[in-house]
Amino acid sequence: MTTDAELLAAVGRLAARLLRSEGSEPVRAAWPATEVESALGLALPAQGRPAGEVLASVAALLEAAPAMAGPRFWNQLFGGRDLVATAADMLASVANHSLYTYRAAGPLVVVEQLVLARMAALAGFDAGEGTICPGGSVSNLCAVVIARGEAIAASREEGVDGRACRIYASAEAHYSVRKAAMTAGLGRNGCRDIPCDAQGRMDPTALDAALTEDRAAGLTPVLVAATAGTTVRGAFDPLPAIADVCARHGVWLHVDAAFGGAMLLSAQTRGLLAGVERADSLTWDAHKVMGVPLLCSALLMRRRGHLAAQLGETADYLFQCDDAELNPGTRALQCGRRDDALKLWALWQHQGDAGLAARVETLRAQALRLSDLASAHPRLQLAEAPPSLTVCLRTPGADAAAVCDLLAAERRQLVGHGLIGGERIVRVAIVDPSHDEAALHALINDIDDATQRLALGPPQTWARLAGHSGGLS
Repeated sequence: MTTDAELLAAVGRLAARLLRSEGSEPVRAAWPATEVESALGLALPAQGRPAGEVLASVAALLEAAPAMAGPRFWNQLFGGRDLVATAADMLASVANHSLYTYRAAGPLVVVEQLVLARMAALAGFDAGEGTICPGGSVSNLCAVVIARGEAIAASREEGVDGRACRIYASAEAHYSVRKAAMTAGLGRNGCRDIPCDAQGRMDPTALDAALTEDRAAGLTPVLVAATAGTTVRGAFDPLPAIADVCARHGVWLHVDAAFGGAMLLSAQTRGLLAGVERADSLTWDAHKVMGVPLLCSALLMRRRGHLAAQLGETADYLFQCDDAELNPGTRALQCGRRDDALKLWALWQHQGDAGLAARVETLRAQALRLSDLASAHPRLQLAEAPPSLTVCLRTPGADAAAVCDLLAAERRQLVGHGLIGGERIVRVAIVDPSHDEAALHALINDIDDATQRLALGPPQTWARLAGHSGGLS
């Protein structure tokens, strides 16, 4: 029988094996969903299997999945890893605390308070508070629920007529804002898109006009969601002008900085979020640019009290600390709360303020370097100067989505695509500081090669790419 110590030692060996596999196979073969159950033995058994055998199957399954922390992954707004934060995340699973009260989690509650206070201070929320959420979508949802309660006093107890309420976000805002409107009872149609300028930033004049029009029609504006770091272009909405509009209309200002919040860590990039200190709430995902393992999102509030007032419930069987500050579950949407603050605290301990600033500065330098390479390229085109950490490229003569599919199918690069003004482009997310000059050159060369071959017509390689070596699903 395998002992606990032997099992944990096996986990360490398998983790090291996974790390090595990312180097030897940075872009893995993509398995069709119709084949994986039988090919990888995923069916649930009637009788249990030995622990060591199960762990080996887990490792094999992970090795069959895309290498989303590997050296050729540029596809999402997260990538790479900090091994200290990763180790802390693994240990948090072993300890299995739930952070709803100090009685259950002890000093881990203080750890969460410390990282939230530091992030709030960086945003200019010196008298604020916060909560750790399982992802930016939940952080945005909490912000909408809180703003709804502040705008419509009876909504917490009685609900709302969604037809009479509006929230506002730019046409390039993350889809989670509209989903939050739906979940909070305002309806998807309760989210009004505000036009953007040529750089993909919300137009404050259009926002002002929309608020004026809706108030005149008897609607209740609930929240304006500005974006700091849009998903495709990495654009930052003009927060000072938007804050002026919100102040005139008395509307809650939320900033979705899930992607761009990390720019606050460096004096070189902090100006991108000028005016954020005037927001009422802020979403900041540590699992994106900061390199914390998924998931770890902070919802930060400029003023104290809103979290408990709008999200709190009484539960004598659970919240048994006399000091309300030691019952973080009363300021969260969840009851069970995984200890996602520990890995962020471990990262900060390992990197320090200076190391985190250097990480952001390295990423920004890489984004500028890649944009220089694209600008100087004889065939590829830079779609626009990168506002932050995403670089958008045109692929003349070939569809950008097909270029990305071909690179994945041939197991060369994992890179995504998106739309700018209706034009499909290759979107490169620069979030892994381990990428060096050679990696940037290799990426440009691979994109160019795929573009040129596709421009000549349908590639002869598609038949060869059928089966589990086919396009990334």
